[in-house]
Amino acid sequence: MLLKTFGWSFAVTVAGLALAGVLWGWKGLAIVGILSILEISLSFDNAVINAGILRKMNAFWQKIFLTVGILIAVFGMRLVFPILIVAVTAKLGPIEAIDLAINDKDQYEHLVTAAHPAIAAFGGMFLLMIFLDFILEERDIKWLAWIERPLAKLGKLETLSIVVALSALLITASTLAEDVAPGGGDKSATVLLSGVAGLLTYLVVGGISGYFEAKLEDEEEAADEAAAKQARAGNGTTAVGLAGKAAFSLFLYLEVIDASFSFDGVISAFAITNDIFEMALGLGIGAMYIRSLTVFLVRKGTLDDYVYLEHGAHYAIGALAVILLITIKFEISEVITGLIGVLLIIASYWSSVVRNRREAAAGDGPSGKEVSSGV
Repeated sequence: MLLKTFGWSFAVTVAGLALAGVLWGWKGLAIVGILSILEISLSFDNAVINAGILRKMNAFWQKIFLTVGILIAVFGMRLVFPILIVAVTAKLGPIEAIDLAINDKDQYEHLVTAAHPAIAAFGGMFLLMIFLDFILEERDIKWLAWIERPLAKLGKLETLSIVVALSALLITASTLAEDVAPGGGDKSATVLLSGVAGLLTYLVVGGISGYFEAKLEDEEEAADEAAAKQARAGNGTTAVGLAGKAAFSLFLYLEVIDASFSFDGVISAFAITNDIFEMALGLGIGAMYIRSLTVFLVRKGTLDDYVYLEHGAHYAIGALAVILLITIKFEISEVITGLIGVLLIIASYWSSVVRNRREAAAGDGPSGKEVSSGV
């Protein structure tokens, strides 16, 4: 099971480190290894979130996530994205941006850093909406009940998450976006525009995903009746088509989430190297492990056994969203960013273990009643 799930990650690690050693020597090998560890530590909560979505897909789409999805993650977000943001913010052509990344690495790093407020606002708002929609939703299982129970009641108000997110964006733009550009320039308009773009992206992608999820659930509830009807009519493609659309929509949703999670990893990588190829190789290796870990969590049923893991991951998302917005003006170490996510995941895992032991000792489960960790 372990080798089957992580086999490609192990193979890519060996090949990637060997390539780094050949191209850049021992120093390059060390940099690529450090970047891989950085990506894994910063994105562990991403794997938990991904698993919650991926388990709704069939084996075919899980393979797509590990093949096509990893190509998008590595080449799109870890190689093309840093070049693209420089091209857009510096008003350069793609070829000029690539030339700059290869031949003038210091200037390239400077331009990427200058684009950070826009990146942080977009990613921060997207991740904040994920957290808010989770924490404001009524659910049977609660981890930190003293927080989640009153927030779930407030969540009955329509569009509350959008109101909270826009309020946070306005506060950020009016307080943290001033005097952050080189020479003390104001980035308020940029932060507002990028934040609204992040919010709209979430609403569009999430709305499409939710629509197809609802269609898929309807199909699953009427699966037996539909199968019999299709058999009589000689048409067995309707349910497959709907499942395919739902899975494709969720796949797109996963890729946008992965993109948002990768912002901090890409930006943090510049503290280690400004060579885009070392960066793409190191972060790409880390991204492979995150994807393999996602599939491992799905196939082992870990989210079903450790019910608070998803809560911990969403709290980590909320923390990361706040951190991204704060970094528009203030620098926060990537070590702190990574540790917060890891600690929240560990805490939720341990709470799940305690809950399981308590239920085992009692001899029965929650039987559909509301469950909390008692924290």
